[in-house]
Amino acid sequence: ATIHYTLGPEMILFLLFCSSEWSLGEPPAGEEQDKQNANSQLSTLFVEKPQTGSVKVGENITFIAKVKAEDLLRKPTIKWFKGKWMDLASKAGKHLQLKETFERHSRVYTFEMQIIQAKESYAGNYRCEVTYKDKFDSCTFDLEVHGKRVFFGDGQDDAGELDFSGLLKRREVKPQEEEPEVDVWELLKNANPSEYEKIAFQYGITDLRGMLKRLKRMRRVEKKSAAFAKILDPAYQVDKGGRVRFAVELADPKLEVKWYKNGQEIRPSTKYIFEHKGCERIMFINNCGLTDDSEYYVTAGDEKCSTELFVREPPVMVTKQLEDTNVSEDDANVKWFKNGEEIIPGPKSRYRIKVEGKKHILIIEGATKADSAEYSVMTTGGQSSAKLSVGLKPLKILTPLTDQTVHLGKEICLKCEISEYISGKWTKNGLPVQESDHLKIVHKGRIHKLVIANALIEDEGDYVFAPDAYPITLPAKVHVIDPPKIILDGLDADNTVTVIAGSKLRLEIPISGEPPPKAIWSRADKAIMEGSGRIRAESYPDSSTLVIDVAERDDSGVYHINLKNEAGEAHASIKIKVVDIPDPPVAPSVTDVGDDWCIMKWEPPAYDGGTPILGYFIERKKKQSSRWMRLNFDLCKETTFEPKKMIEGVAYEVRIFAVNAVGISKPSMPSKPFVPLAVTSPPTLLTVDSVTDTTVTMRWRPPDQIGAAGLDGYVLEYCFEGTDNWIVANTELIDKTKFTITGLPTDARIFVRVKAINAAGASEPKYYSQPILVKEIIEPPKIRIPRHLKQTYVRRVGEAVNLVIPFQGKPRPELTWKKDGAEIDKNQINIRNSETDTIIFIRKAERSHSGKYDLQVKVEKFMETASIDIQIIDRPGPPQVVKIEDVWGENVALSWIPPKDDGNAAITGYTIQKADKKSMEWFTVIEHYHRTSATISELVIGNEYYFRVFAENMCGLSEDATMTKESAVIAKDGKIYKNPVYEDFDFTEAPMFTQPLVNTYAVAGYNATLNCSVRGNPKPKITWMKNKVAIVDDPRYRMFSNQGVCTLEIRKPSPYDGGTYCCKAVNDLGTVEIECKLEVKVVAQ
Repeated sequence: ATIHYTLGPEMILFLLFCSSEWSLGEPPAGEEQDKQNANSQLSTLFVEKPQTGSVKVGENITFIAKVKAEDLLRKPTIKWFKGKWMDLASKAGKHLQLKETFERHSRVYTFEMQIIQAKESYAGNYRCEVTYKDKFDSCTFDLEVHGKRVFFGDGQDDAGELDFSGLLKRREVKPQEEEPEVDVWELLKNANPSEYEKIAFQYGITDLRGMLKRLKRMRRVEKKSAAFAKILDPAYQVDKGGRVRFAVELADPKLEVKWYKNGQEIRPSTKYIFEHKGCERIMFINNCGLTDDSEYYVTAGDEKCSTELFVREPPVMVTKQLEDTNVSEDDANVKWFKNGEEIIPGPKSRYRIKVEGKKHILIIEGATKADSAEYSVMTTGGQSSAKLSVGLKPLKILTPLTDQTVHLGKEICLKCEISEYISGKWTKNGLPVQESDHLKIVHKGRIHKLVIANALIEDEGDYVFAPDAYPITLPAKVHVIDPPKIILDGLDADNTVTVIAGSKLRLEIPISGEPPPKAIWSRADKAIMEGSGRIRAESYPDSSTLVIDVAERDDSGVYHINLKNEAGEAHASIKIKVVDIPDPPVAPSVTDVGDDWCIMKWEPPAYDGGTPILGYFIERKKKQSSRWMRLNFDLCKETTFEPKKMIEGVAYEVRIFAVNAVGISKPSMPSKPFVPLAVTSPPTLLTVDSVTDTTVTMRWRPPDQIGAAGLDGYVLEYCFEGTDNWIVANTELIDKTKFTITGLPTDARIFVRVKAINAAGASEPKYYSQPILVKEIIEPPKIRIPRHLKQTYVRRVGEAVNLVIPFQGKPRPELTWKKDGAEIDKNQINIRNSETDTIIFIRKAERSHSGKYDLQVKVEKFMETASIDIQIIDRPGPPQVVKIEDVWGENVALSWIPPKDDGNAAITGYTIQKADKKSMEWFTVIEHYHRTSATISELVIGNEYYFRVFAENMCGLSEDATMTKESAVIAKDGKIYKNPVYEDFDFTEAPMFTQPLVNTYAVAGYNATLNCSVRGNPKPKITWMKNKVAIVDDPRYRMFSNQGVCTLEIRKPSPYDGGTYCCKAVNDLGTVEIECKLEVKVVAQ
């Protein structure tokens, strides 16, 4: 105990000695009885527990624990502990051996812990724990080593090597001095690895292994950062419930900084507070808990730096110090000592001893500083000690320091007066102040002064005067101020700034002043706010910036900047001029067209962009193409132009660009298409398709070159052999490439030709090379079965069947279809015939449509036949019966009978599922199984199961499954299972966002969506708001909510749709909101 006392006439020191009611080495009866009761409780795993034992120094002792393995399928896990926390498995060696054996006949595991050559320090409390899956059992026992008086009781709190010393159940608690804050992280970094466990126990570290992993990561050498002038410390430590401060210093204050915890971005809140001070970025974490013990990192640009936060639970401190000293007997012999020397009271001594029964008091008269020492008292049965500290004479402050606010360049004078003629020390922001030409320190008697003749910004801070030998400080704050100034040296004489429309303007104006002045930008008496708008202001300690993200014509005008701080105000005006490219001219007109040229004209654009038009560029392209070609590389000064070298018959379009000093305008609308016309080439491949006694049918291909004028149709002409009189066969243009000439005499011979017609006229004719005899020719029938129909055609029930079978034969053959030898029901199966093929069409196939289909094609006396096999399949029915054949151990044998209905396809396998009778949730255990019997294994002992089986063919699993009528009980030998009683679970929950909204950028004219996810029970009502105003019945917005995912769709947003959007979720248990910002950007065309 330490006693602080001020110099004075008399000081009294009294201590209290407590007498013991029980002898040393014997624990209290109540505690011993509690241990016996705890060890006598019914054990779930142990059949024999370790018992308390005693041993002499240097001898051996063995503790035995036995576990019955009759109900266990695997070996249990056992752990030996000394005290509450130290695992003895890591201490096995010369003095400690751990063994285990297994007796197969009795099925008993035997675990032994043998202590060899016991020492006195091995005495204490031990614990044995055994675990198996979800079962757990433990017991405690004591070890007594003879040769030293050993005390049992609170020894469980000890930790370290085996040389633990037992502690007294009742012992004298020595008052402890208040120790300064200890940084455990620094202790671990500088400590030997063998001392890690001792430090962890002393300072309450619960996750030593995780902390050592972080220590290994933190020892990596950090590379020098280009973004950070000062990075985070490797680690921080804070007590639970305390506040911690993270700070970094940026090399560039314009960089954006984001803070993260375990990879998740940290948002500002009452717990997390962010501050900006010049280049310094600070984050405070309030009310730290154990969940805040984590990894943190901060990003600036493409770089990041990380740190670790360790949250320490505060240690248990002694709050009540030793006050009085009592002894057990009234006439006890008590001696007092000062620094080990006995105090002998006498008539001339300043020490007096006062005895009041069992209380002994030491009185020191006229205490001085020399009386500071350690005093102790000793009896025949014990001793106690305390430290005495004698203080100085009280110091009075006659004139304290006062806070001062001075202008830059003025004098600073800090003055104080104290009651004693002693010297002192001056500090500024915690650092000693050094006297110089700039700073003077004056000491006259009891007056102390600090004088600065010419105040600078660096002189601002917290000043403290501390008198020597006294724990007293006199603080004062000095605040240096300077009127604000606006520096416009980088602008033109008339303060004009020119910016091109569509580009970003970042006008940075240097400013000065102390404290840093507040800058306000305005235009036409309307303030420009800081934030994320298109036109916004940004403030920095030494400058103020006006930002226009996408400059527009309407942004031109006069902008005002006002500075204000506590020292004064400043004002300036800046003119911003926005110039742009010209508007596109109107579409040009083509006034005249030749075979490879045209003449075009146009009008100048309505807006020249603020600067004169310098000329025009002209482009052309083919109508079917998207590639424009520049026609002039020198600006055309006139508003007329003559394009040349165009391809005849190709459609063209032309457009123009206006040019000024800023750039080239957007293109005008294309002109109307114009075509240098030309006739097509002759048709190709003129052939005879068919001939009858009175008709001839001709086929041909379109011309190879049609041209831009297109193709209007064809004209077919014929003439009889021996004449030159060509007769037009068609009265109107033929739009197809096939035509039949009718009304011809039988056995006549004719010549045929065809011409292509377009707007330019008729093409050259295409002739058939030889005369055609008008007489029908018989062609025997022939059926061409497709390759995929030569084998069985398989389709599922409900699918469409559409089969096309080509055939040949002239004249047009007769077709007959039969199914399985009978006529086809045309109400169920559609048959469509043409001159060259026949089609079988079934809209929704059924199993009754399966069978053999026969096709017969007949031309007069010639006949051809073919057959097609169609198989319509469906999913099979379930197995007929599923039985449980046998149950043994964790296994069940099943058997079943195949289904009656195989779905018109072979059974390919079976799927077997199981379900616990408690939950009746089905789980698949075997798939694609080919046999009709199976064994299900690895079932849980004590559960009751049902089983069901699905049949499977090439169409899939059967719709239903056949379930066992009885259940299979996996019995637990010698145990009776009692069904537990479960209380209804309360599923109600206040709304909570599981995925937040994020700030989003959208492109004008393209739909944008905002997404978040929320959960809650009852289902919360979702409300969307823009700028704190609810969105109701607005056709520009669509709102969706599916499975907790909330979506707001903004249709074709414009810049005016930007702002702050909020999603609000409400149910009976609470309300929650989340916000994000949407910025709509206009993309230049």
